[in-house]
Amino acid sequence: MGTTKFPWILLAGDIVTFALVTIFGFATHGTLDSAGMRMLSTFLPVLVAWLLFAPFFGVYQPGMAAEFRNLWRPFLAMVLAAPFAAWLRGFWLGTVILPIFVVVLGGICALAVLAWRGFYLLIITTRKRNHG
Repeated sequence: MGTTKFPWILLAGDIVTFALVTIFGFATHGTLDSAGMRMLSTFLPVLVAWLLFAPFFGVYQPGMAAEFRNLWRPFLAMVLAAPFAAWLRGFWLGTVILPIFVVVLGGICALAVLAWRGFYLLIITTRKRNHG
């Protein structure tokens, strides 16, 4: 991956990660089978908040994204984006935002993006080692 190109694989992986977290959330609440388009009320606010906060942490800069020592960046970006995501969701649904929801949403999303980015790093590190 060239250092001058935007790492689209990271963005795609982030989107898939947040979609899976959304599905997981509805499934754990037993509402997945009836959720349908309601899942967008969680997924889109998380994605918008992530896309607003993440660039400030350099999570899409290839040099930073390709180093294990920078794994804290996407994690912290999501932790800080979660309150805004929850606010967006509450505004969209016209509901009160429970603090526990912010903590759970932020924690699960941050851990999920950390796992995805860690997996990404393992793959590119292994490829670099095997291909010189």
